[in-house]
Amino acid sequence: MSESNKILIKGNHAIVEAAIDAGCRFYAGYPITPQNEIPEYMSKRMPEVGGVFLQAESELISINLVFGAAVAGARAMTTSSSPGISLMQEGISYMAGCELPGVIVNVQRGGPGLGNISPSQSDYYQAVKPGHGDYRLIVLAPYNTQEMYDFTFEAFDLADKYRNPVMILTDGLLGQIMESIDLKRRKSQYLNTEKKWALTGAKGRKGQRILSLLMKPGELEKHNFHLKEKYDLIYKTEKRYEKFSINKDTDYLIVAFGTVARISKETIKIANDLKIGLFRPITLFPFPYEELKEIAKNVKKIFVFEMNLGQMLDDVKIAVEDSKKIEFYGRPGGGVPTAEELLNFIIKKVK
Repeated sequence: MSESNKILIKGNHAIVEAAIDAGCRFYAGYPITPQNEIPEYMSKRMPEVGGVFLQAESELISINLVFGAAVAGARAMTTSSSPGISLMQEGISYMAGCELPGVIVNVQRGGPGLGNISPSQSDYYQAVKPGHGDYRLIVLAPYNTQEMYDFTFEAFDLADKYRNPVMILTDGLLGQIMESIDLKRRKSQYLNTEKKWALTGAKGRKGQRILSLLMKPGELEKHNFHLKEKYDLIYKTEKRYEKFSINKDTDYLIVAFGTVARISKETIKIANDLKIGLFRPITLFPFPYEELKEIAKNVKKIFVFEMNLGQMLDDVKIAVEDSKKIEFYGRPGGGVPTAEELLNFIIKKVK
């Protein structure tokens, strides 16, 4: 049974409540806008549930503290915004190489460089095609505050299920917006699953190690093939997406994720006689290639909308395999399109 109650909450705070409900008891982070409300609120909530909150000296230290907590079997989490996530890339790769579960939240801001604190989607590449080595993250992309809560909760189970880091890819708008959500207070499926691989002491058993430095000839190659088998399983079983206003009469298809998908729904509502549908990838890895390809067969043209200069666009092209004309519209560096703006672009391209 789950306990349910409605509350008005900010997106960044919803992430904290979800993590607490999922059994996260270790958090390490470093301040950066627009995710600052997460560590601020987490510093209050963690002591209340007997957890550990650490403000690290940097993002590099944050991710390595999470690494250490995960090695010991704890449910651990860190959060940051775009340039901070860049600094964590080495530690994230080490976690993936060691098959350690953990949750990383990226509340994206405009870039490149320090950029600005406005919402953006320009870290898509960094999330789905991450740092060094042949590794992948499970990447979930919420588009409202309810999903900020739901996906963060689920991320901990996915991380434990596959022994793999999971990223919540959100942005500054979703982090700051306040909405009424359902705090479900349900029990986490994998919370009490025994982690026999964790380094919790070797009394009464043979010692074990967790490492990603594999120097014997062929050993690292074998490990990478093992990881690929896991990623293939994730691709087969964990793809998620939403279809909105798609039927046999749909002429034009929007593909968008996160905030822009939310805006695109409003575009469809004001489209009058234009028959437009939305395909929203929820898992950016695994990306729902086959599902998008099947839906694209029945439309005249595809529109890809992003708050960047065309990153998910590459995956859409892979999915449709040049079978459909694709029109792209992007706003980089913190630019947020309006529903009317997107509709006007569609109208210009279908005349």
